[in-house]
Amino acid sequence: MSSFWSIWIIVLTLIVIIGCAVVLFWARRNSTDIKEGELMHHSFDGIVEINNPLPRWWYYMFWFTIVFSLLYLLLMPGLGSFKGLLGWQSSIQDARSLAEIKEKEAKLLASGSGYIQYEREMTKAEATFGPIFAAYASRPIEELAYDKDALKVGQRLFLQNCAQCHGSAAKGGNGFPNLTDSDWLYGGKPEIIKETLLHGRVAQMPAWGDALGEQGVKEMTAYVLSLSGRKVNQQLADAGKAKFAMCAACHGQDGKGAYLNNLPVAAGAAPNLTDDIWLYGGSERAVEETLRYGRHGVMPAWQDRLGADKVHVLAAYVYRLSNPEPKEQE
Repeated sequence: MSSFWSIWIIVLTLIVIIGCAVVLFWARRNSTDIKEGELMHHSFDGIVEINNPLPRWWYYMFWFTIVFSLLYLLLMPGLGSFKGLLGWQSSIQDARSLAEIKEKEAKLLASGSGYIQYEREMTKAEATFGPIFAAYASRPIEELAYDKDALKVGQRLFLQNCAQCHGSAAKGGNGFPNLTDSDWLYGGKPEIIKETLLHGRVAQMPAWGDALGEQGVKEMTAYVLSLSGRKVNQQLADAGKAKFAMCAACHGQDGKGAYLNNLPVAAGAAPNLTDDIWLYGGSERAVEETLRYGRHGVMPAWQDRLGADKVHVLAAYVYRLSNPEPKEQE
């Protein structure tokens, strides 16, 4: 941060703190001609105000918070680029890459001028838990998925990193797939699940509104819904079937999707349209919206965030969600 913005932040912060002190000092003074505890000269709805000062404990508490704020800002980093009298700093403030963080930590610890507590704790955790994850990673996912202790670890990883989108029960939601059923866009084999977690996925459903027109969208919607056995206007569905060739490249001629039709992974996000399972909703309006405007879904990659060993354990937990019982070995 430049010196200008640092000074700007410092000045604004001090103005607010000093302003609070001035208001507090002014509010404590009795600026009326009425003694404390006596009735004021005005009333409202039959209620007469009494000239009462702030309770003394409340008054002292406000001064305590003001003094505490000033001491905190002097001792801790926070006022612009000022690092505080204690010299503490975080890796996020002072480094942009892991290599920079490690180099900065070594210099600070050698000089005794500061601490990067987060990196020290992470290094300690890696030394403690790294061998445990490495041992888990050496075992097949199918076996690890039914290990009670490994499953607990995988569940914690899931709740910390995946539950925000897929839900704590992994049931998913609008735009986020349910991980507890047998419906998979890219396949539910252990190695595919791990690949998805490591590298992420990007799914793209193109918008067909301009190409089909409003009538065409309604016809295609009727046909798509009919594929899963829904009752629709048959005349519209027949007209939509004639146009479905433009969708078959991804969803297959039978509409069962890329995975069941063994299509390339690039088209693997094309879902099965015959099972009545809908990622963005299966109502007529929702399907029309998907056809008209398209969809764009992103599953983030976790390789750099968690590391391969933790992803292996997480993949075992996800695999177990849709496979509650171990499969018989062939």
